[in-house]
Amino acid sequence: MKKKIYIFLFDGFADWEIAYLTPEIKKNEEFDLVYFSMDSNPVLSMGGLSITPDTQLQEINPKDVEMLILPGGTAWEQDANNLIDPLVMTLFGSSRSIAAICAATTYLGKKGFLNELKHTSNDLDYLKAIAPEYAGERHYIDSLAVTDENIITANGIAPIEFAKEIFTKLNLYNSMHTEKWFQLFKNGIWSE
Repeated sequence: MKKKIYIFLFDGFADWEIAYLTPEIKKNEEFDLVYFSMDSNPVLSMGGLSITPDTQLQEINPKDVEMLILPGGTAWEQDANNLIDPLVMTLFGSSRSIAAICAATTYLGKKGFLNELKHTSNDLDYLKAIAPEYAGERHYIDSLAVTDENIITANGIAPIEFAKEIFTKLNLYNSMHTEKWFQLFKNGIWSE
C-alpha cells in the first residue's frame, strides 16, 4: 500500500509554493498525493488556478497520513483555516510529519507547535505579529527552510528549499539525487 501525502488546498492558497514538490512526489511509486479541502468543492488558488480536490477534511483518517503539507496564503493570517485544527493536532501528537511554508508557519506558531522545535518563517517579526501567542523565539532560525523532528517550515520565497526538505524527510531520493535536483532547480546546474 502506498504512503499518502496530503496537501491542504483552500481559496487563495499560494500555488507556486507546492509547484516544485508535487510532480516529484506524484511520479514516485511509493507515494500517493492526495489533495483535500474543507468540503471537496473546487478552490481557487492565489494565481487563479481552479482545482477540484480529491477529498474533504472530514474523510481523512489521520492514521493514513504520512505527511501533511500546508501551502501559504493569507487565509492563515486571518484564522480562516481553523477547521483543520483537530487533524493537525492529532498528526502533531502522533509525530506525523507536517510541512508548512510562508503564512502556514504562523498557523503552527499560533498552535504552539513551534515553541520547542527549530523552525523558520517569513521573518521572526512577521511570525510574532501574526501569532502573538507564539513562544518559540529562542528556536527560530533565520534560514530558508528548517526541519526539526517531524516539522518542516520554510520561508515563502523558498519553495525549492521547502521541496528539498520534504524529499529528504520522505527519503524520496537518495541524498546525491536530491542534491542534484536542488542544484538543477535552484541554480540551473545538472551534473552527471
